[in-house]
Amino acid sequence: MDDILRFALLGLGLGALYALTAHGIVLVYRGSGVLNFAHGAIGMAGAYVQWELAVNHGVPYWPAVACGVLGSTVLGVLTHLLVIRPLRRASSLARLVGTLAVFIVLTAVAVKRYGDSVQLVPAKLPSGLVEIAGATVSEDRIWLLGIAVVVTAALHALYKRTLFGLGTTAVAENQGAAASLGWSADLIAAANWGLGSALAGLTGILIVPVIGLSVTGLTTLLLSALAAALVGRFSSFPVTLAGGLVIGVVQSELTRFGSDVTGLAASVPFLVIALMLVARGRALPLRGTFLERLPALGTGRVRPVPLALAVATGLLLIALSSPLWADAITNTLVLSLIILSIIVVTGYAGQVSLAAYALAGTGAFIAGHAAADWGWPFELALLAGVLGTVPIGLLFALPAVRTRGVNLAIITLGLGTTLETMVFQNTDLSTTPGSDGIAVGKQTLFGIDISGVDHPQRYAAVVLVMLVAATLVVANVRRSRTGRRLIAVRANERAAAALGIDVRAAKLYAFGLSAAIAALAGVLTGFRSTSVVFADFASFESITALGLAVIGGVGFLVGPLFAATFAAGTVGARFGDLVLPGLSEWMPLIGGIILVLTLVGNQDGIGRELGKQAAGAERRLLSKRGPKHAGAAQDTAAGAGMAEGDESAAPDVRPAAPSRATHRAPGLPLRVRDLTVRYGGVVAVDGLSFDIEPGRVVGLIGPNGAGKTSAIDAVTGFTRAASGSVRLGDRDVTRLPVHRRAGSGLSRSFQSLELFEDMSVLDNLYAACDRPGPWTYLMDLVRPGSRPLPAHVLVAVREFGLESALDRPVGDLSYGERRLLAIARAVATSPSVLLLDEPAAGLSDDESRELAHLVRRLAEDWGMGVLLVEHDVDMVMSVCDEVVVLDFGRRICVGTPEEVRGDPAVRAAYLGDLAPEEVAP
Repeated sequence: MDDILRFALLGLGLGALYALTAHGIVLVYRGSGVLNFAHGAIGMAGAYVQWELAVNHGVPYWPAVACGVLGSTVLGVLTHLLVIRPLRRASSLARLVGTLAVFIVLTAVAVKRYGDSVQLVPAKLPSGLVEIAGATVSEDRIWLLGIAVVVTAALHALYKRTLFGLGTTAVAENQGAAASLGWSADLIAAANWGLGSALAGLTGILIVPVIGLSVTGLTTLLLSALAAALVGRFSSFPVTLAGGLVIGVVQSELTRFGSDVTGLAASVPFLVIALMLVARGRALPLRGTFLERLPALGTGRVRPVPLALAVATGLLLIALSSPLWADAITNTLVLSLIILSIIVVTGYAGQVSLAAYALAGTGAFIAGHAAADWGWPFELALLAGVLGTVPIGLLFALPAVRTRGVNLAIITLGLGTTLETMVFQNTDLSTTPGSDGIAVGKQTLFGIDISGVDHPQRYAAVVLVMLVAATLVVANVRRSRTGRRLIAVRANERAAAALGIDVRAAKLYAFGLSAAIAALAGVLTGFRSTSVVFADFASFESITALGLAVIGGVGFLVGPLFAATFAAGTVGARFGDLVLPGLSEWMPLIGGIILVLTLVGNQDGIGRELGKQAAGAERRLLSKRGPKHAGAAQDTAAGAGMAEGDESAAPDVRPAAPSRATHRAPGLPLRVRDLTVRYGGVVAVDGLSFDIEPGRVVGLIGPNGAGKTSAIDAVTGFTRAASGSVRLGDRDVTRLPVHRRAGSGLSRSFQSLELFEDMSVLDNLYAACDRPGPWTYLMDLVRPGSRPLPAHVLVAVREFGLESALDRPVGDLSYGERRLLAIARAVATSPSVLLLDEPAAGLSDDESRELAHLVRRLAEDWGMGVLLVEHDVDMVMSVCDEVVVLDFGRRICVGTPEEVRGDPAVRAAYLGDLAPEEVAP
């Protein structure tokens, strides 16, 4: 019992340090909305400044502490001014990577100056022993707890009771409104960055006597601090303190009583992160979620002749290289594979994962044991490592079902770190007797000796072939139906689900394919020597890999090879040493600086520029060959833009119009009964019932806040109904997820459009009408599936006047064209019932009349049932066969337009003094 209490008290001191670090993260997040992954590195810098001044320059302790805290403060303000402020209009991915770039730069400088050794720092807090309830504990832990409590109380008061705190809250909620009241968002953010970073420096100085002073020691505290900040929802200082204390206590108790399981105590922060994120997450984002411009994407188009020449040149250079250069080439190619895996999951699917090296290590672990324990040859061990890692990648993907963005980055980094501490650092699992790793011996491939020790050139050639094969697989996926689905999920999860795309399956696929590619890189890394050594798979290296992916262009297949040259030990480092001896030692720092410059100057990376140059060269070449080829050149140039079309799938919209029968929807009625939607204690929809028969248009009207959009959300599955039922034909779809309702015949448009901005008009339509079979995900790896647009979609293209806009990026369309595309895309799913949420919003009178005519034709000629939510009363009354009126979530009237116009309750609640004759029949 005494041991339990003693370790709990020790854990309170450790938890207090976690809470102090977390408070700094919360300060930055509250002030600027940025999750600072460089927080631990900034604290590390402050601790080193204090140690340097006190030990090497004889500065007294407290002045040295002040200088260390001031140094961290300056670093935080500079991070905001030089990195984050220029990215304020960039995507959240760019801002996240911006903090990762600062992390890379600071750690590179520290490693160059101090190395990887651990410095023992004497404690300055009282360190005598005290007895509490029979348990003896060091006095400094009590001091740390007291400091954390005092700091928490001070911060709570500062942000609750001062103008600065009120200003921070105002800026966080609405920058525009806060600016109109005289608050400078930039000044508020800079102040919070400075204050949060000062706290990072103070925490670093306080904790190094406990854990020792090292570069990695302080940066790896980030996960524990993030876990505590998550408990406090990045806003509450008292709750963050409580979370940090609980994590510290649990870790301390597991260190004492769970020591038989390697890494169990270190995994506690990840378990907290996972539980908090999954419990608070949602399968789909909320309505009104801000959609950002994401990095540009390449087309995935493969030019066979240039590719063949590049491969031949690479093999020739490998054959002529020395062993040192062959080793550098291998490093470059393996790192390119790691970056390629990031392109799949982050570039194509939009899921920010920091687990690439953990998955690479998993592949090496599985393959290593297959070779060492079961005597499998290299070919089978490689296959086992790649395929065996896919289920692990799917486990990493499970949190992505309910989380996204920076939250997903946190949880994948936590997963990777847990895997590293519990498996890779467990000598019982990751070593064989007499070896510093898993002994796998020298390798042969189909009887040919390819040992990386004896024949480094041969091994490099094998890695090159593997990289080319993996790149071709990813290129196939990019051009396929699967690729369109991944990019649709990346662009807008809500819209993708509304078109019948299984968002969860798409994310799982992206993580699975990414894991396979990362595992391939891991096996090739591990088997280049006679032993698989897991020091090569440090989880935090995934941060550097993501940064390199952004430098190369996270959406472009040409990017990995160029980005990898900025890492240590690669071809770029070898060339650097030729130009300036010793330059390779500075490669991590150079890469970090280049990443910062890339983010500020060109977020799309090297790949975007190379794509433009290649398209321009091909355009000039084809133009010289005559008018016939000039048109192809124009197509190529268009494909180099941000919203590339798929040249292999260009449709022919010129055939004669299909007959009415070819595009008539299946006739399934919609029955909604007693539908109720609650948001907390607010009843948004109260017992709503209505029917929509095939070929009929039903209007749903009411004042703002009446619950119209909430009703559509509940019918289509975006909001869970508290009670009631939704039936489509004979099928009860009340509990089906969104994509399955869409697949059953319920399609919708959105008031905010929610188009796929990263795609062309054509690909928006393809995403809606593609219906991949169960084997499509596998077939698309080797042969991209493509087909002409179905007949009903061709009719919709012509009906909505989109023939000339198919190859245009969505961003180039006028507002009216975007409105029409949103409806056409919903029609392309071939629905039985189409739910239109304010389709005429923002249109002119002429455009509204034309849209009304189209809606009527969708019912009469296409056989659809249509639910029309619209504020344009003229349009509703002229188009609808029946009108349902809501007020405060309750149905107050239902009937024909004439009956509704004359209903006194409707006139009082919605139509006001509008006379019936003033409404167009």
